[in-house]
Amino acid sequence: MDTREQPAVELLMHVPVFETLGPRELARVAAVTVPRTFDAGHVIFREGDNSDTCYVVRSGHARAVREHGDGRTLTLAHFGPGDIFGELAMFDDERRSATVETLDQVEAVAVLGPDMRRLLREHSDIAVKLVISLGRRLREANERISRQSFQTVQSRVAGVLGQLVIQAQSEGAGDKEVLVTVTQADVAQLAGSSRESASRFLAVLERAGVVTQGRGRLTVHDPAALQRYVY
Repeated sequence: MDTREQPAVELLMHVPVFETLGPRELARVAAVTVPRTFDAGHVIFREGDNSDTCYVVRSGHARAVREHGDGRTLTLAHFGPGDIFGELAMFDDERRSATVETLDQVEAVAVLGPDMRRLLREHSDIAVKLVISLGRRLREANERISRQSFQTVQSRVAGVLGQLVIQAQSEGAGDKEVLVTVTQADVAQLAGSSRESASRFLAVLERAGVVTQGRGRLTVHDPAALQRYVY
């Protein structure tokens, strides 16, 4: 393996979609990656664009949004270090289903769809293992949707905050006083609730001393306390 590929291999080995690949297979994928840097506020791709590249975040943050017919912008997901987005471009060239924009400067590695599809044709073992990984992710997504359908707004909001805390901790935040850069609107959309309902519950958490709200950010003083609201 080329030593220049080692950083990409170390990044890819922590990405769930590549979890079934061994070192040699990861090296083959790393060989077709290209480093990319995007400034804050940059649109990486737009909903409806041709799908030709997927990205793995090395540093920084981005979010996936979708335009509603009435003009609203809905946040679908947040991405941080180790997250992948646009991964279906590895398999086909369908149009993008959402817009992805950066929240701060993002460093990523890009995998061009044509390169990845050539790799899959040449190495069927990689193709089989990626199908297994995608199947696992689909089952997990179905289970998450099923759980959320039975959860209250409070439980869903607490769960979203818990996931954002875990992401922040993976980037170096401590066990307490975890700063999460997110708006009330984003929390509501990620939890599948109205902004008003999410805002009321965040106020409950603030009165309980679990969080402190700021403009476009939250400080979670006691992340463990969030679990009391998840059921």
